[in-house]
Amino acid sequence: VQLQAYGGGLVQVGGSLRLSCAASGFNFDDYAIGWFRQAPGKERERVSCISSHESITKGYVDSVKGRFTIVRDNAKNTLYLEMNSLKPEDTALYFCARLISTSWDYWGQGTQVTVSS
Repeated sequence: VQLQAYGGGLVQVGGSLRLSCAASGFNFDDYAIGWFRQAPGKERERVSCISSHESITKGYVDSVKGRFTIVRDNAKNTLYLEMNSLKPEDTALYFCARLISTSWDYWGQGTQVTVSS
């Protein structure tokens, strides 16, 4: 099982980025997948998650609602996080992870997002 996040970078306040998480080694569309982030000195935070298969259920932490959108492309085994109206407090290392039952069991390497003011 592998999850690889990429697409981070340096962006100005108000800018946009799209993160991608490429999955391999498992049947991607059978699992809910989530995005997490961790800023220096802070605890890891779940940013968003999306259910398996038809992706009917999506969840977001309050601080990103209306700005971030989670999307999955099961044909490409890829999860996306479209981030708009970025703020300095969005600066963090972003990870993707797989949900099995009630646990996040596999984590990808993170991709750094830095929002400059």
